[in-house]
Amino acid sequence: MKIDLTDTTASKINKALVQGRRAVGTPAVGMVLTLVIVTDEENAYDALRAAGDASREHPSRTLVVIKRVSRSPRDRTSSRLDAEVRVGADAGTGETVVLRLYGEVLNHAQSVVLPLLLPDAPVVVWWPVNAPIDPAQDPLGALAQRRVTDTYAAEQPIQELTARAEAYTPGDTDLSWTRITPWRSMLAAALDQVPCKVTSVEVEGEEFNPSCELLGMWLADRLNVSVKRSLSTGPGLTAVRMETDCGPIVLDRADGSLATLSMQGQPDRAVALKRRETSELIAEELRRLDPDDTYASALKFGVDRLGDSVEAKTAPAADADAEAKPAPAKKAAPAKKAAAK
Repeated sequence: MKIDLTDTTASKINKALVQGRRAVGTPAVGMVLTLVIVTDEENAYDALRAAGDASREHPSRTLVVIKRVSRSPRDRTSSRLDAEVRVGADAGTGETVVLRLYGEVLNHAQSVVLPLLLPDAPVVVWWPVNAPIDPAQDPLGALAQRRVTDTYAAEQPIQELTARAEAYTPGDTDLSWTRITPWRSMLAAALDQVPCKVTSVEVEGEEFNPSCELLGMWLADRLNVSVKRSLSTGPGLTAVRMETDCGPIVLDRADGSLATLSMQGQPDRAVALKRRETSELIAEELRRLDPDDTYASALKFGVDRLGDSVEAKTAPAADADAEAKPAPAKKAAPAKKAAAK
C-alpha cells in the first residue's frame, strides 16, 4: 500500500503510517530498529531496494531522506516536505517512508526525522554516497547508534579512508570493511591450522580499492608484519599471499567468485568468495549495533604505515636524489664490474 503526501508534516506522516497498518491488517509495530538512508534521487532506488531485501532479516522502519535542490531561486526560499508512505507488500517486512525535502528544511532534516523514529529502538544511519567526513558530527548521524558509510563510492577512496581514521567515533563503520569479512574469516581459519609464524604478507587487488587497503591494514595490525600492496586488474581483491616459517599460504580469487586456498603440505581447496550484493552487506551491519573495535584498530593503523606502500610513495623522491647525484653511482660501477670479473 502506498500513500502519497504533498507539502506535509511529520504528524501527518505518522497518521498515514497508522492508517496504512490498519488497512493491511497489521496494527501492531513489530520492527526492531529504524534505518535512515541519506541519499540523492539518483541512488535512492538502489539503496531502497537493498534496504528492502535486508528487512527480511531485520524488520525495520526505513526512512529515506532525499534532499532536493530547486533550480528556481523562488523555490529555494520556500520550505516543503513531500512524503511517500509504504506499508505491507510495498515495504518488505517493515515500513518505508520516502522523504523529499525542499528549501530551508534541507538544513533541518533531523527535525523531520526525529518524530518518525521508532520509540525505544536503535537507529542506524546509512550514507550510500556523499557521506560526511565526520558522520558522528552530522545532525542525522548524531541521532544514531551506528553510522554506515561507503568509502568505495567516494571520488578519492584512499584519501577518504584516511579522513575516516582521523574522525573515527565508536559506532562508525564502512561497507568497504564489511566486504572483506569472508576474507578475514578464511585467513584467520587458515592460520589456525598451522602453528607457524608469519614473516611477510602481500595483498593484491585493484588500485584505489579501500577494501584492499583495509585488509592490508588489518593484517599488519594483527600480525605485526610488513604488508606489501600490489596491483591487479581486479575485480576487487584478487589474492593474499602470506610467507610463514612453515611455507606459503595463498588465498587466490581471480574471477571474483571462486577462490583457491593453498597451504604447504595440504591439497588445494576451492573456497566460495563471491562478491556480495549491497543488501547482504547492510544485513550484516545490522546484526551488530555495538562499536566494532577490530575495525577501529585496523583503521587507526593507517594506510601510510603499510610497509611497501610507504616505499612505493617514496620511490620517486629516491629516483630524483639519484639523478641529482650521479657521481657516486658512476664511481661504484667499475668496482661492481671488477668484482663480477
